[in-house]
Amino acid sequence: MSRIHEALKKAEQERAQASGAAAAPAPSIEAPFPAAAPVDDLARESVPAVLPPSVQTALAEMTGTRVSSDALRTSCRVAEWKPDRSKMLFFDRTNNHVMVGSEEFRTLRSKLYQARSKQQLRSLLITSALPGEGKSFVAANLAQVIVRQAGRKALLIDGDLRWSRLHDYLGAPATPGLTEYLRGKASEAEVIQRGPLDNLYFIAGGEQAQQPAELIGNGRLKTLIERMGALFDWVIVDSPPVVPVSDAAVMSDMCDGLLLVVHADVTPLEMAQKARQEFHSKPLLGVVLNQVESKRSYGSYYYYYGGYGKDRNKPKKGR
Repeated sequence: MSRIHEALKKAEQERAQASGAAAAPAPSIEAPFPAAAPVDDLARESVPAVLPPSVQTALAEMTGTRVSSDALRTSCRVAEWKPDRSKMLFFDRTNNHVMVGSEEFRTLRSKLYQARSKQQLRSLLITSALPGEGKSFVAANLAQVIVRQAGRKALLIDGDLRWSRLHDYLGAPATPGLTEYLRGKASEAEVIQRGPLDNLYFIAGGEQAQQPAELIGNGRLKTLIERMGALFDWVIVDSPPVVPVSDAAVMSDMCDGLLLVVHADVTPLEMAQKARQEFHSKPLLGVVLNQVESKRSYGSYYYYYGGYGKDRNKPKKGR
């Protein structure tokens, strides 16, 4: 309980400094909590609202309680984002020009809400069979289109610790991020950032991880997704591709559902089938077919572009 006592003492000192008075002695732990309450009961108590949001978050992590979304919004950092607008389709709210692919993301959003009406669905893993199929592009734009609806909050997590790219798409700081959180070097409030798009929150990949599989499996990611699921309408996790490494298969157990992104005319059929087999017992919600030629689309399935023009000249590997 000494860490909680120190947090309370810090809060009291902050209030005293703000008022210009000398710091009063830290209150005993009995002040906010019942004196006779066992530790298990303390973990279920709400964090006192009188404490600063940063201290609320620290206490919540120590005791296993949940902070409110307002406290998290106040305590997380505000960062200056410079999104790549050739890939990020929904940042410019004043532009009436409809970006290619934006309506398909709205359709995907509707399909996910239909699925949610039939099952618990708050955390979503997005992966692919191989690198370069557009999973990060799909994850980022799906989070953006969700928060375009009034009152909807989304947390986007870059879970690809082997090749983090989402911070480049968003033009956001890369650190501190998920790696630091999983190592216990940073708190939730320190790694969650928000930028210019209302209600879109982001956790970058962080510094390069030497052993990403061990970090992903240490239990902290599962706890993070569960805790954030109570604060956000959607928690969207961008994972590594499933065929080369095992990370996505492990992370799929932590999420309520998953989407598999397939690059049209590029992903070999056998690789797509192998990816599907990896998730045979997982809650696979569907497949997003990426970069379909517009002339071949009849509105019955999704097609995305996302500014990957340089990839379209590559030789076709198969269907």
